[in-house]
Amino acid sequence: MRNRIPTLLALASATAPLMLFSGSISAQEQAQAPLQVVVSHQLEQARPSETITIPWSQINQYLPGALIQKIAVKDKHGKVLAHQVTNIAPQAKDPKGIGIAYGELIFQYHFAAGEKSAEFTIEKIDTVAPVFETKAFGRHVPERLDDFAWENDKVAHRTYGLALAAPAPVGVTKEVLVTSGIDIWFKRVSYPIVDRWYNKGHDHYHHDEGEGMDMYNVGKSRGCGGTGIWDGQQLHTSINYEKWKVLANGPVRTVFELSYPSWDAAGIAITETKRFTVDAGHYLDKIESSFQYLGGQTLTAAIGLNKTPSDKGQSPHITLIQDTDRGLLAQWVQQTSKGEFGTAILVASPNTTTSFAEDTLNHLILAPVQSGKPLTYYAGAAWNRSGDILSKEAWQSYLNNMAQRLRDPIQIQLKAKAL
Repeated sequence: MRNRIPTLLALASATAPLMLFSGSISAQEQAQAPLQVVVSHQLEQARPSETITIPWSQINQYLPGALIQKIAVKDKHGKVLAHQVTNIAPQAKDPKGIGIAYGELIFQYHFAAGEKSAEFTIEKIDTVAPVFETKAFGRHVPERLDDFAWENDKVAHRTYGLALAAPAPVGVTKEVLVTSGIDIWFKRVSYPIVDRWYNKGHDHYHHDEGEGMDMYNVGKSRGCGGTGIWDGQQLHTSINYEKWKVLANGPVRTVFELSYPSWDAAGIAITETKRFTVDAGHYLDKIESSFQYLGGQTLTAAIGLNKTPSDKGQSPHITLIQDTDRGLLAQWVQQTSKGEFGTAILVASPNTTTSFAEDTLNHLILAPVQSGKPLTYYAGAAWNRSGDILSKEAWQSYLNNMAQRLRDPIQIQLKAKAL
């Protein structure tokens, strides 16, 4: 009897592709035929840097025994595309060679306006695949008081660990900052700068020396996308993160988690874990924030943007954008001498009703949460001196397009390519 691959239909969500696996081919045919991937969507607009993910278990079904360092992803013209394979179980044994530890194959494609379908081929190769340019990266920075920093080719961020929150020992000069807010490093260049900037030091990366600068003000605010629990009158927040874990690290996508110590939210003990997904080519990172607490009641989470985000002496003019229909909170900030920049939060959890609030430090977008169920949102920023998004109108257009993309996830169909 021939070994048949059943067709599998996976339901789509607001942030995940709909995937069709079609086949009904023999095991012998599988071993010989490359895998054909057809990706489609319904929008007329361009979709630059569209991230395509395929479970490795499905890759192995069509390409038995495939090795992650000996495969190629090609577009319809035969051009080799950058890809990565995530490892979700680094200590797993794999005696059958089926990639039991692997999570997903990840690559990207730029859909032009009006281009609603694209075809790709995934095939085994005899040589080792090239090392692709790193466009997403993150790491713990112990040399700078437990910062955690991350970036893609568009923008960089950091947040702060407990070492920064700790009081300075007697006789020692040390910065002390208690916050779980998220900082922004504005880049002029597409190559990685996190290691370069930490190497050149604080007094240099706060000035634009050709690659960009840290000019964003966090302080005790939520920064750009920090969270808390809103009790109707007051925002309750954690202190600096206490644990970190990197799950994937480029070249196309970086994934990591940050966990925060327990804090009190109007009598309820809260802990939180954030999972960040950082994709190349995007100004917004995906953040899945899970709050853990007892009692089972629905609470109100708040995601914030600092009301005073500009560097000192910039006399900013700030335009605030609030859009309940899109779940969008955004700013456009015009400064005296350091250019203009936008910040944004886009709530993406399906069937979530948002509203707005504010406190002394933050503009807030509110959404209901339940214990252990992630709240998904996107947060990020863009600087006009980076050369892409030059105006408030361009920032609004980018955010509107992103909201549409989240509502229309791509569809992925897999099948054996005819030889």
